[in-house]
Amino acid sequence: MSTPVIPLPSHRVARRAMREAERARLRASRAVVFLAIPVVLLIVVGLGAILSASSVPALRETGDGLHYFKMQIVGLVIGMVGLLAAVWIPLRWWRRMSSFLFVGTVLLLVAVLVMGVTAGGATRWLAVGPVAVQPSEIAKLTTILFLATLVSRKETSMHRLRDFFWPIAVSVGVVSALVLYQPDLGTTLLICAGAYAVLFASAAPFVWVGGSAVLGSLAAFVAAVSSPYRWARVTSFLDLASDPLGGGYQATQSLVALGTGGLFGVGLGASRARWSFLPNAHTDFVFSIIGEETGLLGSLTVILLFVWLAVAGMVVAHRAADRFGRLVAVGLTTWLAAQGVVNLGGVTGVLPITGVPLPFVSYGGSALVVSLVAVGILIRVAREMPVETPESP
Repeated sequence: MSTPVIPLPSHRVARRAMREAERARLRASRAVVFLAIPVVLLIVVGLGAILSASSVPALRETGDGLHYFKMQIVGLVIGMVGLLAAVWIPLRWWRRMSSFLFVGTVLLLVAVLVMGVTAGGATRWLAVGPVAVQPSEIAKLTTILFLATLVSRKETSMHRLRDFFWPIAVSVGVVSALVLYQPDLGTTLLICAGAYAVLFASAAPFVWVGGSAVLGSLAAFVAAVSSPYRWARVTSFLDLASDPLGGGYQATQSLVALGTGGLFGVGLGASRARWSFLPNAHTDFVFSIIGEETGLLGSLTVILLFVWLAVAGMVVAHRAADRFGRLVAVGLTTWLAAQGVVNLGGVTGVLPITGVPLPFVSYGGSALVVSLVAVGILIRVAREMPVETPESP
């Protein structure tokens, strides 16, 4: 005869449940801190770099050497409000709102094509008085939320071609086409990177996900080749010396700045590249200023902070309470990490220059606000980690 199982008294079960809940809260708190530290440090580094890199163009363009720094502070304040709101909103609400957010983003992208502001050969901004908003930055976030919602709802039927194809076509296809038309190939690739990370983390067959990724890569290649402007930017990094004063000028000056920094840098605020030698030093090429002023050690520190952020985001995804939270965390982390890689690759001459900012570091209100909201959602995923239910022995 088997030994009967004697249930624990209810008060002992309750104490065990309380202990497990406390351990879960402790794990969630550690995950939040582990995620927040690199973000805070990157923001601090970015503010210092923007203060140095933007002083010369700000003084020349507005008469106030602190203009861009002040604008970044405004973006940071708005972004922190968005982060706190994202932390407060439960994941189930994000899931319910994802469709409305996605439709709103598509309408904004259409509005850009109709009444957007053109600068540098691209139409990417909507101007409301003195405020300029870049809807393509918002699209990075809302596309991941919307796709994660669609995929999580079709989790048991993703093996069917129809249920696999339509979420991609409706979300990634529509947004990518609108962003590519601006034109903005770099942002299009980042949207696809985050979206396909969601698909790889889902129950969809790997062959279908990989095959569609290959087809998407071929489409991006065709889009780049079909536009002389895009193709020139893609191929200019292969031979910078062939056109050092034209297509290769920015990348060449970026490498000069990084090389000038040496091991320990020329000192904070002592950059020479910011004196109009390096265009867009406070936006796309802020890492070059960091490397020049803080040297190789400062540059490696920034790179390690992004590695830290990527690891922290994936830890949050691994411990997520449900499928939707896991998919969202994977998508958001992949997007932020991929954007860091693309920017760093461009300024170091390893990848083509695509014009995407360095997350949390480069100047840009829209990018900073959206990135902080994404971090807020990651923190929310971490806070909703599951609690193990104690069982009677």
